[in-house]
Amino acid sequence: MQRRDFIKAGAAVAAVAPAIVRAAAAPQKVRMGFIGVGNRGTQVLHLFMRQPDVEVTALCDIYDPYLKRDESAFDPKFLEWGLKGRLPIFNDKDGKLLPQEQTVLDAVKARTCKLYTDYRRLLEDPNVDAVYIATPDHWHAIMTIDAIKAGKDVYCEKPLTATVAEGRAMVNAQKASKQVVCVGLNRRGSAVYRKLKAEIDSGKYGTFRVGRAARISNLFPNGIGKCPPCQPPKGFDWDKWLGPRAFRPYKYTTAPYYFRWHEEFSSQMGNWGVHYMDAMRWMMGEVAPCAITAVGGQYFLDHDADIPDTMEVTYEFPDKKIIHFMIYEGGTSKPIFARELELQGSDGAIYANERGYDIFPQKGREFNNPKKPLFEEQHYNYKEAMLDDGSSGSSTSTVIRDFLDRIKDRGTPLCTLEDGHRSTCFAHLANIALHMGQRLEWDPAAEKFTNCPKANELLSYTYRDGYKLG
Repeated sequence: MQRRDFIKAGAAVAAVAPAIVRAAAAPQKVRMGFIGVGNRGTQVLHLFMRQPDVEVTALCDIYDPYLKRDESAFDPKFLEWGLKGRLPIFNDKDGKLLPQEQTVLDAVKARTCKLYTDYRRLLEDPNVDAVYIATPDHWHAIMTIDAIKAGKDVYCEKPLTATVAEGRAMVNAQKASKQVVCVGLNRRGSAVYRKLKAEIDSGKYGTFRVGRAARISNLFPNGIGKCPPCQPPKGFDWDKWLGPRAFRPYKYTTAPYYFRWHEEFSSQMGNWGVHYMDAMRWMMGEVAPCAITAVGGQYFLDHDADIPDTMEVTYEFPDKKIIHFMIYEGGTSKPIFARELELQGSDGAIYANERGYDIFPQKGREFNNPKKPLFEEQHYNYKEAMLDDGSSGSSTSTVIRDFLDRIKDRGTPLCTLEDGHRSTCFAHLANIALHMGQRLEWDPAAEKFTNCPKANELLSYTYRDGYKLG
């Protein structure tokens, strides 16, 4: 090479070098599709959009105003049925479109974000790398398995499934693939619970053998109300919403949101209980119970729901631990001293939620009093604004950020599909135990009841014609 040619080549490299550096520094975009963009779906859509490496390339929903981001087209009867706080928010308090929503609408206009009413068409979209699923619970398994088989990574909301069998099928489908699948149990991303887990595992506070939590919601006297069968809202595809479940007439007390009070679609054990079960079994180092007892019923409310408004569940574990969970929807109560869950041990007690935790030493024993407390009280408070669902905004964002990072390095997410399945099973086992009216013994490895063959029939259900897993 002549000297003048060498100088010219060097100058050319120098000219393009800054561009190469800029390209290397730019985050690799994850092209996201969102299936179910109602209340929770929109909340999490906005959180995903705060991440610099996310591009929203597809939305899917069976209700036209949700899909087209048009708040003015919501059925006015939703408000008559008390659903104001359970609808997606597209505008701010002054009625101006939120910045995230403007970004979505601009992308739709530019055709870089596609709109779908059939999730299967979204999964065929080559411009979608990963999907977020926030549909009603009975759709999660089918959609997640189809997404895995379509080569998409998946972030699926809790509760993971409608049945135990669905959860195991999802885990098996992922194991047979290379896909990253994360479950939206946001306490896994909580700074408080992650710090508390490290404190418990240090062993300096003793062993905690009893966990307690409760879900309190005073719905007295009318609950979700009573609605006669009627026509679904304009633009609402009721048959698609039902999916694998048997056909039933539409009611405003079923969808949107109120499906959580109907056992075919969800339950409050699933809606709220799964959060607490996941946190307690995580803190206590448990995977699954060996026995379940549940009591309860509709003691306070006369409404369209077919799940209990009052329920108490006890889970027993092989290593001699117990978790107790309560649901009280008929009146106010405070069964837990403070925060959202309690852990009891021989040396002290812990009270925790996403806002912080308190660790109190046992100061007195009946026969063998220590001369002084075994440790000093510890109080930790996390200054973070809370979301309407009781979670920390940063905890959900942490799970989202972790999911995006795992897409890139193909690592294990904070809340795995196996963890999501195991924690969701707690809800299913409680509901089955209540239905059977007896203490049920559970084999966690085989995922079968060992003392009640009839109960095993409730671990799955027959899908409607045209629907299957995978």
